[in-house]
Amino acid sequence: MTSSPGNPPPIRTTRILEPEQIAMQAGRQMPFLRLPVRSLVFSDRQLRLRQLAASHPMREYLIFIADLAQAQHQVLQDYASVELPESEALEAAAKVLKPPMPAFGWTRDPVWLKELRRLLGLFRARLPEGPARDTLDRVVAADDAWVNEQADRLSRRIMFGLDLAAAPLIAAGLQAYWTQLVLQVAEREGENIYGRTDPGNECPCCGSAPTVSITRIGADEAGFRYLHCSLCGTEWHYVRIKCTHCESTKGIHFESLSPQPGVELPATGARDGAVKAECCDSCGHYLKQIAMEKDPEVEPVADDLASVTLDLLVSEAGHQRSGHNLMLLFGDPEIPDDGGGG
Repeated sequence: MTSSPGNPPPIRTTRILEPEQIAMQAGRQMPFLRLPVRSLVFSDRQLRLRQLAASHPMREYLIFIADLAQAQHQVLQDYASVELPESEALEAAAKVLKPPMPAFGWTRDPVWLKELRRLLGLFRARLPEGPARDTLDRVVAADDAWVNEQADRLSRRIMFGLDLAAAPLIAAGLQAYWTQLVLQVAEREGENIYGRTDPGNECPCCGSAPTVSITRIGADEAGFRYLHCSLCGTEWHYVRIKCTHCESTKGIHFESLSPQPGVELPATGARDGAVKAECCDSCGHYLKQIAMEKDPEVEPVADDLASVTLDLLVSEAGHQRSGHNLMLLFGDPEIPDDGGGG
């Protein structure tokens, strides 16, 4: 593909092998689930965001989210205990292949609102005067009903009526809460309490959509793909060369930003080939795949944000994004006057 002045950067399309041709990997043992690590999940994210921001056109926003992730990390280290499901309910969910604490059905412990406001207080100390701080103050001052309504829209991926300026702030609180919930259950019951789900593209813990997939390195996980939950940060194994939206194994191909002589591409911060879009011709959706073998320092949420140019190019080619990143949402900016938020 070629590029001329005024045209978008080129993307490289690569056809790949069918699943049967890589089936030799099926006999290898690897952990199905990778729960978030309390001391690392948000700390690694904020470090990677700062690294990516160094020469990135979205530098200010990446730093903004890095500071937000740093506040998430601080809150998670001593998060208040939250109400957990009964052991019987966890076992019943596993038997029917459903997530035990679905984001769009689980009744959130009111403590999440207290911890959200604590998180925003920590974040505020890093914000200069301006619109972002004004939005934060508005969220902190809003009544609980409005915050919970906005949280419900985020959990259900309803964009109409969502306050897009406040969304990342509220989402940060939801992510911290669900990470605490997932870890607290595992501490009480053991990690094996979480089973597989049907369909397999839902998070086994909270049922949320993935942000991206990541192919990992390491003795037990080398070459295997995991989906990264957009809400609780859990990762679960999902076979490669299989659509994460419709689960088809036909018509799968990768597209990526293609550096060519004389063509200047927008910086993503990641090494060449570390971020690609896995596209499905069957359903027309795509999910980004990031590869640790190409860049060991990749982090799912951070590298997804930094590669938004790839989203624009693949969308222009006719594919629809299936990945969900709570830190970068697009939708109807109209906000209904429902008391407390506007």
